[in-house]
Amino acid sequence: MIELPGASDITAYHDAALGGRRQARAGAPWQAIADNHRLNCLLWDEEDLARRRNVSDAEIAANKRAIDGYNQQRNDAIERVDEALVSALADAPRLSGARLSSETAGAMIDRLSILSLKIHHMRRQTERDDVERTHVELCRARLERLIEQRSDLAGCLDRLLAECRDGSSVFKVYRQFKMYNDPALNPAIYGESRRPSRS
Repeated sequence: MIELPGASDITAYHDAALGGRRQARAGAPWQAIADNHRLNCLLWDEEDLARRRNVSDAEIAANKRAIDGYNQQRNDAIERVDEALVSALADAPRLSGARLSSETAGAMIDRLSILSLKIHHMRRQTERDDVERTHVELCRARLERLIEQRSDLAGCLDRLLAECRDGSSVFKVYRQFKMYNDPALNPAIYGESRRPSRS
């Protein structure tokens, strides 16, 4: 059985990666957790770039296409996290009437990654010396709220995994089936070949 990661280990990993300190972690879920966090970091940067107003529309379009690609890979990584955790829990008992969690552990880990990014960037706002004090104070209050939210979510993840170990809860791998990147499923793309060309 694969050892299940704890929320404190996951958030420590997220924070270390954001601080430039890569930690090698062994085990099936860790590669997917690392991939998910790396992709969330790439998405964060592209989302910032996509809000620029002093560049060409072509550059913003390139940012938006990168966002689509990273988001697809991010969702694939969430599914790989869930696959590894479901596999790790395969030998756990399943009690009659076990509660089905509509949110998967992988989705919660993804949310922890995003909260780590928010905490990291909000903390940087509290360290600025080129803004008004009110900006710093507002960001400090927001930082405290984000830290509380991450702590709450971490507790929920640990509880879900503990309940899955003892058989009182279960979650499934939910496939996202993202359609917008698939030329066979996105009507705006496959419909292009059916539209008459304008001469």
